[in-house]
Amino acid sequence: MANMGDGDDGRPGDGVVTTQVVAPLVTALVTSEQGVFAVRRQARAAAAALGLGGQDQIRTAAALSEVCRRMLDACGQVTVSIGLELPDALRAARTRASRSTLALRVWATCTVDDRFVEDVRVTKGLMDRWEIDRTADETAVSMWRFVPEGPVGLRPAEIEAIRADVARLHAGTPMEELAEHNRQLLATLEEVQRHRDDLLRLNTELEETNRGVVALYTELSEELEATNRGVVALYAELDQRTTQARAASEAKTRFLGNVSHELRSPVTSIVGLTRLLRDPSSDPLTDDQTQQLELIDASARSLLGLVNELLDLAKAESGRLEPQREPTDLQRIFTSLRGTSRAMPISAETALVVDDPVDVPTLYTDPIMLTQVLRNLLTNGIKFTPFGTVRMTATDDGDGYVSLAVSDTGIGIPASEHERVFEEFHQVRSALQATTSGTGLGLPYARRLVEILGGTIDLVSAPDVGSTFTVRLPIGAAPEGEVADVGAPITVLVVDDDEAFRTAAAGVLRGCGFTVAEIADGRAVAPAVEARRPDIVLLDLRLEQMDGFVVLDTLTSDDNLRTIPVVMVTAYPQDLVNHPAARRATAMLDKTTMTLDDLCEVVRVTVLPGGAS
Repeated sequence: MANMGDGDDGRPGDGVVTTQVVAPLVTALVTSEQGVFAVRRQARAAAAALGLGGQDQIRTAAALSEVCRRMLDACGQVTVSIGLELPDALRAARTRASRSTLALRVWATCTVDDRFVEDVRVTKGLMDRWEIDRTADETAVSMWRFVPEGPVGLRPAEIEAIRADVARLHAGTPMEELAEHNRQLLATLEEVQRHRDDLLRLNTELEETNRGVVALYTELSEELEATNRGVVALYAELDQRTTQARAASEAKTRFLGNVSHELRSPVTSIVGLTRLLRDPSSDPLTDDQTQQLELIDASARSLLGLVNELLDLAKAESGRLEPQREPTDLQRIFTSLRGTSRAMPISAETALVVDDPVDVPTLYTDPIMLTQVLRNLLTNGIKFTPFGTVRMTATDDGDGYVSLAVSDTGIGIPASEHERVFEEFHQVRSALQATTSGTGLGLPYARRLVEILGGTIDLVSAPDVGSTFTVRLPIGAAPEGEVADVGAPITVLVVDDDEAFRTAAAGVLRGCGFTVAEIADGRAVAPAVEARRPDIVLLDLRLEQMDGFVVLDTLTSDDNLRTIPVVMVTAYPQDLVNHPAARRATAMLDKTTMTLDDLCEVVRVTVLPGGAS
């Protein structure tokens, strides 16, 4: 069966939609009202046979009879076909796929006016699809109703049975048709009444639900408003406490800095005076006095170490520490730490291993801060490893970061203490801790320095297994246009009449990658400096043949030599306090408090570009 157009306004459509007839059921020529009754009954029977419900049957029959009656009045006779159709592949893809339809078509060989089109269009709402097509000599109205089952649900025998049942139906008398029509209307009315009752019941339930929802919403709104007020109050209290905590932290930092500065001067004096009393050139002491002075000296040095750590931590927390970034060769730092670690108190049963960095790029960071971090971690590992191994390694993570790890096989740290070890003054309780000196400031200071350098520090540890501290630092890059000579040779002149100190200092400085020259006699300094100009001079204050101040005067009074940095290295810092020549020295190192590693740091700070703080 072919539809003559796709428009529903009575005008020809833009194209022709073709559908395939699966099974024609009835085709009839209607010439009277009696014929209209017949096709109406047949359409209702076909709809019932295909599984359509009672109301759908009435809609189908009413639509067909209305179109058929009006076209009969307009044209005198009409042809009616009833069949089962399946949309073609194109229509199936665009519409409701493969559902079959009950297809009704009414056509006549006559032309109708627009009034007819408006009259029959009322049947459009009764069907799933509806089309009307007018040509010069033919008018056709096509209507479709989707059936519940797909076409595969009907076998040929079933279709043939439906066709036979529908064909046997004939029109009754007008009174019979009216009675049947009334019966259908009454049934429909009853069904509508049932639907109305259901809707009224559902509406009542919905109103009750709405009242409950409104009550619940009101209750929740009140609770939410109360919660919001509580949150606002909590945030206000939190802001107040944050301000108080910040003020307390700043006050603590100022207190640590002020107290540390106030303590450092008298403690340094105690160390110096103790050194003077123990000097062989001073008056002889009894054994008891010597032992007491040793105890005083040890206690003063411990106190001075605590004061120095407090000062460092106060600077870090106050934000006054700014990293002086420069190209940093890890090989130099590792070599330096390997040399200075020999002076650390280490058990005879503990091996310290510093692996040379392999395939690790040069870092753009602060070498002094990084050295302090690694030295703190090494000292911590040695302190709590009575036997076993303490190892330091460096690896390139390949993501723009370098990992520096210090691992040990010591007593380890319980998981509950992993975060607390980075708290100030906190120390893990253990039998070894009771016999080991410490302030609990080394790890907090190390973490703060790592954060300043833009990195992180992590801890993996377990009791009786050991600990591994891993520092991850960004490789970084020098600012555009900055060029630094990482491998430029630096010559250091060490002037000291103490052969042991001179030898140890030279070894450490060479380990840091510096070229070192040694002089024991102050009188030989000026000629040596003129012959081969060093980058820096480390000058002892008390020399036997020529006082260090005289050497300093000699160097600073020469226009060609006065630009050479001179760092005074002395065990008697009080001698520098009021001496007029002290102002000419670049810096001062106290032998009573420094470590040999400080020599490398002061050289880098003083000589390397960007190293001055």
